[in-house]
Amino acid sequence: MLRPSTQRYSVTRPLYSEDTFEDEHAKVYRKHKRLLDHFIQYFTCTSERAKNTAVSLLPIIGWMKIYSIKDWLLNDIVSGVSTGLVAVLQGLAYSLLASISPWYGLYAAFFPVIMYFFLGTSRHISVGAFPVLSLMVGAVVTRLVPDEGLPANITAFEGLTKDEQRILVSASLTFLVGLFQLGMGLLQVGFIVMYLSDTLISGFTTAAAVHILVSQLKFVLGLTVPGFSGPLSIIYTLKSLFTQITSTNIHDLVTSIVVMVMVLGVKEINDRFKSKLPVPIPIEVIMTVIACGVSYAFNFSENHGVDVVGKIPNTFESPIAPSLQVFQMTAVEAFPIAIVGFSVAFAVAKVYSVKHDYLIDGNQELIAFGASNIFGGAFKSLAASTALSRSAVQESTGGKTQIAGLLSALIVLVVILGIGFLLEPLPKSVLGAVVIVNLKGMLMQVVTVPYLWKKDRPDCIVWVGTCLAAIFLGLDLGLAVVLTDLQFALALFSVFLNLRQIYEPEGVKIFRIPSPIFFANIDFFRDKLKDAVGFNPLRILRKRNKAVKKIKKMIKKGELTLTSEFQINSEDESNMEDLDKPTDYSDLPIQVNWSADLPANIRVPPVNIHSLILDFSGVSFLDISALKGLKAALKEFIRVSVDVYIVGCDPYIIEKLRNCKFFDDEIKTSIFFLTIHDAMLFIHESHPPKTVSEEVNKTV
Repeated sequence: MLRPSTQRYSVTRPLYSEDTFEDEHAKVYRKHKRLLDHFIQYFTCTSERAKNTAVSLLPIIGWMKIYSIKDWLLNDIVSGVSTGLVAVLQGLAYSLLASISPWYGLYAAFFPVIMYFFLGTSRHISVGAFPVLSLMVGAVVTRLVPDEGLPANITAFEGLTKDEQRILVSASLTFLVGLFQLGMGLLQVGFIVMYLSDTLISGFTTAAAVHILVSQLKFVLGLTVPGFSGPLSIIYTLKSLFTQITSTNIHDLVTSIVVMVMVLGVKEINDRFKSKLPVPIPIEVIMTVIACGVSYAFNFSENHGVDVVGKIPNTFESPIAPSLQVFQMTAVEAFPIAIVGFSVAFAVAKVYSVKHDYLIDGNQELIAFGASNIFGGAFKSLAASTALSRSAVQESTGGKTQIAGLLSALIVLVVILGIGFLLEPLPKSVLGAVVIVNLKGMLMQVVTVPYLWKKDRPDCIVWVGTCLAAIFLGLDLGLAVVLTDLQFALALFSVFLNLRQIYEPEGVKIFRIPSPIFFANIDFFRDKLKDAVGFNPLRILRKRNKAVKKIKKMIKKGELTLTSEFQINSEDESNMEDLDKPTDYSDLPIQVNWSADLPANIRVPPVNIHSLILDFSGVSFLDISALKGLKAALKEFIRVSVDVYIVGCDPYIIEKLRNCKFFDDEIKTSIFFLTIHDAMLFIHESHPPKTVSEEVNKTV
């Protein structure tokens, strides 16, 4: 805990002009490469570069080398089976959003997964259909092949049924989305996702959830509602629903309500007791099996007019070539679909990469999803991304690598080729109910609006504006708001440079931030800060917590004098959430000196600084997304015993931090100082500089 200083200081220094100051403190200039230098470097090939390129393009090589069959294979098998069952159900359900036959959703849980297995850098996301993408694809499908009226004038439609025409549009659009993603990956523009703020994405996905909810009401109520697209399509859909409300199929409605109540209840149990349950209860799969049995036993389709999934082919359909005319008519929609699909997948992948301490590459992810969608589009698959709930199942059931994803694809394969006929009596109302239940997380994002209104009204306006635009204008036009915000972010973005050489006493790092901190550059700020200090505090914190657990266990067993073969394994099975918490020294009768040699050859990387000064004199703005990232970064350093001080901070920003509950037991208001000099004097009180004799003894 910091204590206020009672000392005073006075400064005596020479009178500086700009010229004399420049002479004594030379500017640090970056060497700018010429275009020719970049060209030569890009096409220069060495054996090391060829090896790195191969590992970069095929990330499977990297994690396969460290794959532990003994420790990981069983976890991947359990995870793969659990994820595969969920993927089957969600594939059938999300295909309804795209206005195509249900079994094509199963293809999205198979073909893209195979390609991502080899090319993807995330080890934990589950690739397949995503409701927002399916809905955006469905809007294009119903525009070119409407429920009522003639389809678009496309030569390739000749001789095809309406369902086949829709499949051609969906497959061609998926193929084009893949081309856009692959092109962006090859052009190395994966950084584009950092310009999409959390607030904006939250508003857009909430609007998408509203569209999805409305689109599924026709299945829940058992009504026939034509598909609408374009501005105010949601209003027209609701109007059509309410005009037919008296024709509701009671059997569909009751079935949907029972399924939703049961699934919501059991999901709540899964969340509340997730630490005690070995795997989440697969309630969606259970309710699907029961619904199929009841529907078959009472012949819902014939006796009660319930719309069911119907015949599922027990073979793969032959691949098709995409239509160039469809390309021309859907290019405007395909690009935002590519951006949304990648942004969601990358955001989920990033969460798990931080949690499990490995790196992901945005450009390689674009290449992986591009290739996956091209491959899937050729085989009539839906556009693929990742579903949050499905990825959560894959990670929470113990999945370690994409082998779990590959095994989930095998489960889907078994369903397609072997037991798909068992799902034929499944009511579509059950699928609609499953889709609606899985919207809970996205719909609950609306509770952030009051918080944003109180703490950051510009962010609140962005959220509400994006959400309302996407709801009433449609998701495609709503994305125009996203792209407008993207241009604004590009205009504001700046890099972090220390323009002058600054004297830093031993154990102190001074880091200057010369620009506003906001959603577009907060990740860049955190990366540059880690580069400046020379270590990753979160990684060191986890290693320290593992070390303390090992030491406690050794003391308890009386084995503190273990042989040198004992080491900390970086893949320890400890709960990652526990490892991110402050180190718990309770019940430890010894004091751990992390700078000294630890018992039993335990190794933890050293921390070579004791104090970090952040110069905020150039920071004029801080938004909600940046505030969360800054708080996380400061806590990481504080938890590895690095004192953090912020200097030159604008009073407006300090007031905003107070309003947003930035301060707590770890981050206190006493870390703020007026100038670097004030902070340095305080640091010298807390960490007195070594005397000459101490330095000599250290050298000897």
